[in-house]
Amino acid sequence: MNKNLFRGLAAVATGLALTTGTTSCMKELDQEPRYEVTPDKVYVNLDGYNKVLAKLYGGFALTGQTGPAGNGDIGGIDEGTSDYLRQYWSAQELSTDEATVVWNDLGIRDWHNMNWDSSNPLIRGLYSRIYFEIAACNEFIRESSDDKLSSRLSSADAATVRRYRSEARFLRAVSYMHALDLFGNGPFVTETDAVGFAKPAYATRQQLFDYVEKELLALSSDANFAEPRTNEYAHVDKAAAWAMLSRLYLNAQVYTGTARYTDAATQAKKVIDAGYSLNTAGSNAASAYGRLFLADNNQAPARNEIIWPIAFDVNTTQSYGGTTFLVNGSTGSSSAWQGRVGMSTGWQGLRTTKNLFNLFQDTARDTRGRFWVKKADGSARPIEISDLYNFEEGYGVVKYRNVNSAGQAQGGSQNFSSVDFPMIRLSEVMLTYAEAVVRGGTGDRTLALNYVNQIRARAFNNQSGSAITAAQLTPEFILDERGRELYWEGYRRTDLIRFNRFTEGTYVWPFKGGVAAGRGVESFRNLYPIPAADLSVNQNLKQNPGY
Repeated sequence: MNKNLFRGLAAVATGLALTTGTTSCMKELDQEPRYEVTPDKVYVNLDGYNKVLAKLYGGFALTGQTGPAGNGDIGGIDEGTSDYLRQYWSAQELSTDEATVVWNDLGIRDWHNMNWDSSNPLIRGLYSRIYFEIAACNEFIRESSDDKLSSRLSSADAATVRRYRSEARFLRAVSYMHALDLFGNGPFVTETDAVGFAKPAYATRQQLFDYVEKELLALSSDANFAEPRTNEYAHVDKAAAWAMLSRLYLNAQVYTGTARYTDAATQAKKVIDAGYSLNTAGSNAASAYGRLFLADNNQAPARNEIIWPIAFDVNTTQSYGGTTFLVNGSTGSSSAWQGRVGMSTGWQGLRTTKNLFNLFQDTARDTRGRFWVKKADGSARPIEISDLYNFEEGYGVVKYRNVNSAGQAQGGSQNFSSVDFPMIRLSEVMLTYAEAVVRGGTGDRTLALNYVNQIRARAFNNQSGSAITAAQLTPEFILDERGRELYWEGYRRTDLIRFNRFTEGTYVWPFKGGVAAGRGVESFRNLYPIPAADLSVNQNLKQNPGY
């Protein structure tokens, strides 16, 4: 999108986010030509609405208005680091047994050491990115009201924008869902609030839960929202709303104190019956599972399993976050490793702990567990980590690969990724159904077992011995299966909290809590702190206990 076209929206969005990053962002905006592009100049036709909608989707993938660097959306954080997906993934994975990081950027080691506080710049960046997206969505929804559409567009174009409006409501609901999961409580603003610098009201976790539930339920029956599998690629539809509802309900006991497992199973079943299918076709470059994380996963058959992807492209969607961060960040200095993932560089930053590797009881046959076990010189890497900041201790993860199904590298000289990130996959929804039923939700336990065994059959290339019995289908088995199936996809922290294993000392991993052997930490760390910078400018907010 042209940066001047977006300038008016960015100014409004930055103001509504109301972090101290507002000041620095406004200073950046002041460096642009001193004229305004107001909404009545932007939202004049279908093309104008389409471009702003692209910015809303791009808010999960991109960091600014001029490409990967140079004019970031938010201040107070390095632009490349500020990517929504990069920060969300870090909060969900680096804080767990699935991922560690070598780098020494300010605040980054706090994730795995679990010693963050309210001044951590990365937590502030994540919080700002979430509320920037919410504010941008609010502005789009405000400018696509029925009365404004009738005065600006033809009836046919207005109908198209009503679908766009539903998509914007979904993206806003997802951002609020991330806020309630990560921070619990926080500021609350919708399109009905006046535009400006008024201090947003404070919403409790229960209130945010109720709002997200109401919005997603409304979208589920919204005639303007696309039916499953009818929207254009990388756009959302009703199946995405059902999937997010199933995820919301699966974690409802954590969020509200009231279990909603029957609702989780009901919404998951609607997604499963909507026509998506597990990818069971491998290629020259990958197994059927591995094909989901290649640079052409936007093509069938992989795309038939991915319900909502965040799209990336080496030429048109460049970012130092997203899957570029996941591919390059986990890649070492050896040319063999770089060639395998389709790049000619390696950032030597991300790897995993022995806990993830040990989830795979049969690494020889389970095609999901793919790890880099050699150093740059070809010698064996130790699985044990004695130095958390030595990249060649602990196994590397080879999941996201910037090659296509034929094995051809896609990074070129630019070394950006074309791998689309799956925000929602069918297998996650199938595991949600299974867990909800096993935990007591109304549903078919035999069907739940069948779903789990379908996932495992794909993982084992239909070899014998992959199926489990009804007696083996327990909540604990499903947690482990989620670890095997969904690792490095941004679920682990939420899963561990649901199973009381995130902060507790009954389950530890290397350097949990900053100790080599791992230790339990304070239970208040199940939530991240509201950034001190936002508390200082909005007295309506309340800090989470313990911070």
